[in-house]
Amino acid sequence: MSELKKMNLIASSPTIDVYDDGENAVKIFKPDSAKTVVLYEALTHSRVEETGLPIPKVLEVRKIDGRWSIIMEKIEGQTMADALAENPNNAMKYLESFVDIQLKIHSKRSPKISKYKDFLMRKINETSLDDVKKYELATRLESMPKHVKLCHGNYSLENVILNKRGVFIVDWVAAKQGNASADVAKTYLLLSLKYPELAESYLDLFCKKSDTKKKYVQGWLPIMAAAQLKHAKSDEELELLNKWIDVVDYE
Repeated sequence: MSELKKMNLIASSPTIDVYDDGENAVKIFKPDSAKTVVLYEALTHSRVEETGLPIPKVLEVRKIDGRWSIIMEKIEGQTMADALAENPNNAMKYLESFVDIQLKIHSKRSPKISKYKDFLMRKINETSLDDVKKYELATRLESMPKHVKLCHGNYSLENVILNKRGVFIVDWVAAKQGNASADVAKTYLLLSLKYPELAESYLDLFCKKSDTKKKYVQGWLPIMAAAQLKHAKSDEELELLNKWIDVVDYE
């Protein structure tokens, strides 16, 4: 009997299926997924584990029914997104915690993880933007200060899980080392697209807690928007990203 048929499918995307085998979370990659993609994700996640942050542990990498899989510690609980939906009056309380967790992430170092700047430069070059726009974005990126802080790369309300043991952060495949403000700009974009009523409050709160100038974080927005282009899920999202790319500067 197929191993997959013995498990409970709990989530799915174009690239992976996530199952519950009763004890662990099992991330099953689609049949056309390259082995290098799977091993890179497992290695990146394992390196983040070494920082001591509260994240699920990678237990095993193997093939299940001919498909590559990463078997991980199962973290039960409620996402911060769901908690917010149930208790919208506590939005600022959740945002406070959300920002504090991100600051804790940025306090860590993982020197063997890929560099954010290199990743973003590749993303800019892969877009269908014209050469002038690519040059402008690449020049802006190159001018940004080089930092080595741990960045989640996809930090969102959906990737923070709350349970009786505390708070856990999941989905580390996009983790990089680099400038924390780039990570914040990415989170701001994600919030703007899904929770526009929270985006500005989040950015104000982060800048206040980290003593960072808002304009400095906003300077990353065109770069991060360009890097997000191919992941746009609707024409509306694509239009918003292109508007951010076209912003020259902020007051």
